[in-house]
Amino acid sequence: MLAAVGFAVPVTVDAARETAPAGTGTTRLVDQVGALGADGRRLATEIDRLEQERAASASATPDRVALAAASARADALAILAGTVPVAGPGVELALADPRGNVGADVLVDLLQELRDAGAEAVELSGVRLVAESYIVNRPGGGLTVDGKAVTAPYTVRAIGDPHTLAEAMRFPGGVLDTVATREGATTRVTEISRVEIRAVR
Repeated sequence: MLAAVGFAVPVTVDAARETAPAGTGTTRLVDQVGALGADGRRLATEIDRLEQERAASASATPDRVALAAASARADALAILAGTVPVAGPGVELALADPRGNVGADVLVDLLQELRDAGAEAVELSGVRLVAESYIVNRPGGGLTVDGKAVTAPYTVRAIGDPHTLAEAMRFPGGVLDTVATREGATTRVTEISRVEIRAVR
C-alpha cells in the first residue's frame, strides 16, 4: 500500500501541471500534493523506524524476560534465606510473659502458623527466622533463638497479608488461645500497612 501511494503522488503532480489552466491555483494545488508526498515519506520513515525498533525489541525480549525472572527469583530466595532486609504489609505480635510461662513450644507453633498463613518473612525479637531456625528454652528463663538469647516481652513481626496472618493467630485453639492459658501472659496483635524487618542472617 505504501508503494502504491508513493508512486501515485508524483503522477498527480505532473497531471496537475499539464491540465490546470494558468492562474487557476495550480501552484497551490501542486504545493498541497507536494505536502502530501512529504507526509507520506515521513510516514514511511516512521513506519520503518518502528519496524526496526520492534524487531530489535523482539530479539531482546527473551533476554530481558529471562533476566527479570532470574532477578525476581534471586530476590525471593534472598528473602527466604533472610539475607536481606524486607518491608511490606504484615502484623506485629507483642507477647508479654512476666512469669516465664510461655515456652519455646508456643513460639515454634506460632512460627508454623505464620508460615502456613503465607508469611514471607518473620522476625522474633530481633532474630530473623528462616527454615533452619530453632527455638529452645534457655536455662534460667527466656529462649535461645538460633543461638541468641531472647527474653520476654517478645515481639514477632511477620510480612504477608495482614488480615490472613492475624486470623491465623486468632484461630480457635491457636497460639493466642494457648498463651491465654499461661498465667500472666498476654498478647496484642496489630495489623500494619508497612512492617520493616531489618534483621538479617
